[in-house]
Amino acid sequence: MTSAILSDVTNGVMTITLNRPDAANAVRPDDRDALIALFGAADADQDVRVVVLRANGKHFCSGADVNALQDRRQTVEKRVMDPMRRIMNGAQKLVASVLDCNKPVIAVVQGAAAGIGAHIAYASDLVIATENAYFSESFVRRGLVVDGGGCYLLPRRIGMQKAKELAFFGEKVSATEALTIGLVNRVVPSDQLDAVVDDFAGRLATAPTSAIAFTKRLLNDSPDTDRAGAFVAEAMAQEIQSYAHDSTEGVQAFVEKRSTEYTGW
Repeated sequence: MTSAILSDVTNGVMTITLNRPDAANAVRPDDRDALIALFGAADADQDVRVVVLRANGKHFCSGADVNALQDRRQTVEKRVMDPMRRIMNGAQKLVASVLDCNKPVIAVVQGAAAGIGAHIAYASDLVIATENAYFSESFVRRGLVVDGGGCYLLPRRIGMQKAKELAFFGEKVSATEALTIGLVNRVVPSDQLDAVVDDFAGRLATAPTSAIAFTKRLLNDSPDTDRAGAFVAEAMAQEIQSYAHDSTEGVQAFVEKRSTEYTGW
């Protein structure tokens, strides 16, 4: 049986691939847990400098597998707090695993990124999309409340009013509009996708990884932190990074007018 989630580490790049193209890469509970484990492994592995999340087939991810959810509804008796626990330990934990991974995460989106599929992309640090990509808050179309951290992520990415429009109507957001409102970093033709992804990943794989990790944390925390707290956290991160090999290397390379050779630590 072909694995629904593939992974590979080459030259400092962990590539995670959603591999259910016949199901538009809809995520089942086991797939979700495998993704959470891989982001945790990437975070802990010093040989991993950047994570690339992509998908096989026409679509990135159409969201949670509705058939799997329906089967569970029919076979599992609901008890107070059980659904809440499943959501917090499921879709929310997946999005948190992307946000909390100390390695930069690049999402590569083609076709549909809907529901939790869209939220995985929003949680990523950089998003590269093809011209045919689109994003959708599909929950309202199924009579559901937005989950997987969507109501946390969207206002922070695009502002409250636009976030409500997307959540209330569930309409598709084209790649072009997504670029305009700040949901993606690049929109490229399909035949240029791999080259752009390789460029981004290659540059990050030779970058000062621990410096990027601290910067990622500071940026992710900034919307929820007051100025005083943000400044203290920034100063602490600066001090800790000052002991890193790459901090010394960066300064020495500048003084010696040579290229840097960062180790990531």
